[in-house]
Amino acid sequence: MSYCLPVAAIDTAVFSASYAIGRQRWLAQLDRLSCPKQHLSYPCNGNGAEGEQLATDTVWIGSPDTPNVLVLIGGTHGIEGFAGSAIQLDQLDLIAKGSVSVPTDTAILMIHALTPWGYAWRRRCDADGVDLNRNSVDFSKPLPDNEDYDRLKDAFYLPDAAQRKIALAEFERQHGRVLLEKAVSGGQYSDPAGPFYGGKTPAHGRLVCEELMRQYNLQEKDLAVIDLHTGLGSYGYGEIICDHKPDSAGARTAGRWYGDSVALPLLGTSSSVPKTGLLDYAWHAIMNDHSCYVTLEFGTFSTDQLFEILLRDHQLWAQPNNQADRLAHSKVMLHHFCPNDRAWQEMVLFRARQVIAQGLQGVSS
Repeated sequence: MSYCLPVAAIDTAVFSASYAIGRQRWLAQLDRLSCPKQHLSYPCNGNGAEGEQLATDTVWIGSPDTPNVLVLIGGTHGIEGFAGSAIQLDQLDLIAKGSVSVPTDTAILMIHALTPWGYAWRRRCDADGVDLNRNSVDFSKPLPDNEDYDRLKDAFYLPDAAQRKIALAEFERQHGRVLLEKAVSGGQYSDPAGPFYGGKTPAHGRLVCEELMRQYNLQEKDLAVIDLHTGLGSYGYGEIICDHKPDSAGARTAGRWYGDSVALPLLGTSSSVPKTGLLDYAWHAIMNDHSCYVTLEFGTFSTDQLFEILLRDHQLWAQPNNQADRLAHSKVMLHHFCPNDRAWQEMVLFRARQVIAQGLQGVSS
């Protein structure tokens, strides 16, 4: 497998300090593109932390009739949009400079801030507490159960962090690490105030994706979807997570395009355990055998730290009139999901360039 990796210097200045700044810079980059493009904006209910209007922005780069499309998604989990926006800004700059050449039979669809409220407020979820990456379920049918989440729920709301850790450690001792991670993060539909809540109806980001699928007839095209995430796995490494079934055409396609670094939760080879209601599944439903969806997950700190930070976040947001504590914790959230560390940021941008180049070549072949 060979692909052309952009050689332009990496500039970590593409990491922005807020949703509002990131969006402004992203929109400004569109004006630098000389190639055909279409910008669509999807307003989101609510305002940002600074009163700003919220929206998911998208750009289609290339001819609308191309048979192949690379889809680059940022901010599925709101706060992870800090890195997702930076990666997209880097790619837009490379395209504008001619360092990335988009094949004539291929288009690039960038989706910026798929959960804009969470990006603006430094949370993973939306204003209703919904985790978009657990929202792709059929709400006309009984919702999935997560009985182990219900067993641990009381521990999640304990005010003392040491007590929470003891409760989770005891569950892990009895049932093992995989079941613990599934219990906490696999997805739940019974506790709107809790973490990894999948909601009761389709969320903003899911509706945007479904509209884009219709707008661009994506069910008729070969697709390389790369969903940008942070917070899980080894520090600075971008793990390619494939949630297609191991024996599926999607998994085989991912293996051809991205090689042996592809990790599959269903085989136990990923830092991620299998989860319910992933955004992947909405895209899987329209994909042909020459397409695949992967999550590019950039690691930061330990999974135990991730759980503790998120549990505290949900505790604070369940309490009214708690702005000062929420603001203080938002800095902790940002440090976990987008460390202000130049080395980490450089690793993220380099690896993103690598994987995006692989996806672009794969879908264009």
